[in-house]
Amino acid sequence: MDKALQFVSIPPDLWTLIFTWANLLILFLLVKKLLFKPIMNIIKQREDEVGKMYEDAQTASDHAKAMETEYTEKLANAKTQAESIVADAVQNAQARADQIVSDSQAQAASMIEGAQARIAREQKAAVEEAKGEICSMAVLMASKVIEKDLDAAAQSALIEKCMDEMGDTL
Repeated sequence: MDKALQFVSIPPDLWTLIFTWANLLILFLLVKKLLFKPIMNIIKQREDEVGKMYEDAQTASDHAKAMETEYTEKLANAKTQAESIVADAVQNAQARADQIVSDSQAQAASMIEGAQARIAREQKAAVEEAKGEICSMAVLMASKVIEKDLDAAAQSALIEKCMDEMGDTL
């Protein structure tokens, strides 16, 4: 311990002190140049990379929000268009159904008119046939009553005259 005390108690040599300080300064400058600057550059690069990552993340987040808004608008537009298409389809289907009903009613009315016309024709033909038979019977009865035999031309003329008179009364 005496040596330790002796070392502390001895006044330092001025040149030793200057060389020690010079060595310390040189060592500091070397450490600063060779160690601190590269480490500080690496730290700065890392800070820049982290900052760039945060900026990229913020940009991506903003882009994602913009795309979400755009997709939401497109989805709303698609829903509106789908509703419009469905409404148009329902309207077209209703119009087509109304057209089919109208066509069916017109066809039914036409069939009814045709049937009524056919009935009227058949009724007229039946009346004409009945008149002819009635007239034939009347001529036959008249010929028996008068006991006279009529030739075919006279019988036809008599039937025509009878039918005309019956047509006027009916």
